[in-house]
Amino acid sequence: MTFTFASAQPMDIKEIMAIEQAGFTPDEAASETSMAQRIATISDTFIVAKDDTGHVAGYIVGPASDQHYITDDLFEAVQPNAAQAKYQTVLSLAVAPSTQGSGLGSQLLAEFARVAQTQNRVGITLTCLKRLVPFYEKNGYTNEGQADSDHAGEVWYNLVKEF
Repeated sequence: MTFTFASAQPMDIKEIMAIEQAGFTPDEAASETSMAQRIATISDTFIVAKDDTGHVAGYIVGPASDQHYITDDLFEAVQPNAAQAKYQTVLSLAVAPSTQGSGLGSQLLAEFARVAQTQNRVGITLTCLKRLVPFYEKNGYTNEGQADSDHAGEVWYNLVKEF
């Protein structure tokens, strides 16, 4: 399956939310209001993958940050990307259930890294659940241990990929 990558647009919100709600628990998932704010504020780092029918098959999003690790406040309110920020963060990476296993998650990470490098970031930082650590390690990320996060009452791990 072939995918095209583009910045998220307001018209993509319904498909994005269906994927978000399928991929995350209600406590973990972003609200539609939050996603719409991310599209409006950081569309340059909100990438959707569309299949050959033009439907959103997955997405990755996050603001730029000077912090080596993600902090929980980034999930609450989004600020415009600062040009001089060192790191690109990942708040959400999700793939439609029908597309899982296609390699799209890895393709989205590669596209996100390409965008981050064009914006002069030194790396990408994210948090994930323990079961996802091997996926990120396979994509070149280093597990730097348990995160100082209580987002959704879960235990999260800091994963970083330096360029």
